Amino acid sequence: MMNVLVIGSGGREHALVWKLAQSPRITKLFCAPGNAGIARERLARDGSAVQCPPIAADDLPALLAFAREHKTALTVVGPDNPLALGVVDLFQANSLRIWGPNRKGAQFESSKVFSQKFMEKYGIPTAHSGIFTEVRAARDFAKSLRGRCAVKADGLALGKGVIICHSKAEADLALDEIMVQQKFGAAGRHVVIQELLEGMEISLHALCDGTTATLFPTSQDHKRLGDNDAGPNTGGMGAYSPAPFLNETELADAGRKILDPWLRGCEAEGIDFRGILYPGVMLTKDGPKVLEFNARFGDPETQVYLPRLENDLLDLLEACVDGALGSIQLRWSPETAVCVVMAAAGYPGTPAKGATIHGLDEAGAAANTKVFHAGVAAQGGALVTAGGRVLGVTAWGTGLSQAKSRAYEAVSKIKFDGAQFRTDIGAKALRLGTLNPE
Repeated sequence: MMNVLVIGSGGREHALVWKLAQSPRITKLFCAPGNAGIARERLARDGSAVQCPPIAADDLPALLAFAREHKTALTVVGPDNPLALGVVDLFQANSLRIWGPNRKGAQFESSKVFSQKFMEKYGIPTAHSGIFTEVRAARDFAKSLRGRCAVKADGLALGKGVIICHSKAEADLALDEIMVQQKFGAAGRHVVIQELLEGMEISLHALCDGTTATLFPTSQDHKRLGDNDAGPNTGGMGAYSPAPFLNETELADAGRKILDPWLRGCEAEGIDFRGILYPGVMLTKDGPKVLEFNARFGDPETQVYLPRLENDLLDLLEACVDGALGSIQLRWSPETAVCVVMAAAGYPGTPAKGATIHGLDEAGAAANTKVFHAGVAAQGGALVTAGGRVLGVTAWGTGLSQAKSRAYEAVSKIKFDGAQFRTDIGAKALRLGTLNPE
C-alpha cells in the first residue's frame, strides 16, 4: 500500500489520476495542483477522494516538502515544465522515488536544438533542417526551402511554438513573430527550421526504463483548431487510438528505426531516460521521420491510451523507475478510443473564463464514456471554464465509428458559452477505409 502524488492540472493529469485510482495498491492519491474534476475522482479500493493540494506544478520546493510530509512512495510528473526545471533531479537528490526523465533527458522536449542535433548525430530519421540565432540567416534558409517549412522555437511554448509555413511570406512572418517580436519569449532565441515533410502524421509513445523502450499502439492527434485541419495550431483538439496507418509489422519497424538509435545515443551521451518518450512522426514516402520528441505523455493522446490500457498503470510506472520494464508485457484492449476536446471561446489565443458548464453528469453517465477535465474550476457549486482546453470527452467501442459516435453523443450533452470543438476527429482514418467501421 502506498501514497502517490501526480504533478499537473490538465486533462492528461486527470487521465493519469483516473487510471491510477483503479490500482488496488494505492492508499492515498494526490494531484498538485489538480483541478475541480480531478478532485471528484475516488480510489477504487475504498472510495476515498483524490486530494488536490494547491501547489503549482513548477513550485519545486513546495512539491518536495509535500512529498516528504505525506510520505509519497512515488511521484508522477505530467507536464513538461517541471521536468525541464529538474523536478526529477531534485526528488532523486532527496531520495524520493519519482517517475519521469531527469533534466538531461527532458532536453529532448525542452530544446528542439538539442533534439535535432541528437537525431542527426545518431541517425534517427528526421527532416532536413537548420538551426539559427540570427534572423537574416534563418530567412535565407527558409527561402532555400521555398518557404515550405516548419519554424520551431527552441524552448517550451505550451505546445504552440511550431508554425507551419507554405510560402516565403509565411516563413518570414513566422520568423518575425518568434525571433523579432519574441512571441514565445526566451524560447525563441534559437529556432529550428525543418523542411516541410509530406505524409500522414501520427503520435508514437514508448515507456522507457533507461535501457528498454516499450512501444505503445499508434494514435493520431489533431493539432489545428478547425475541421479539415484549418486554423491555428493548438495543444491538440482531439485524438484517437489505434490509428490505421501502420500495421503491427510496420509499427515495430518504425520503432526499431527510431528507438534503437535513440537508445544507443542515450547510452553514448550518458542520458538515463526513465519515463515516456513521445515522438511525433510523419509517415513519408521515404519511411517514418521524426518531427520532434516530447518527454511526457501526450495531451490528448493520454486520454485515448489509458482507457485502452489493461495493465495496472502503477506497475508500469514503477517498472520504469526500477529499470524492470523488460519483464512486463503491455496489454491493450482491442477497442478504439476517441477523445474530442472542447475548448473555450478565444482559444488558442486568450481564452474566455468563468462560463458555467452544463450537462457534465449526463454526458459522463453514458456507457464507455469518460469526461476528462482540464481548464475547469469550481465556483459556487458549479463548474466553470478556467483555461483554453476545457474538457476531453472520451469514449470507446468496437471500431472507430462506434467510439466516435459515442464521444460526439456525449459532447452534444455538454454546453458552455463559446464552446469550440472539431467535428471531424478520426475522419482521416474513416476516409482511408482501413478500420472496421462497425
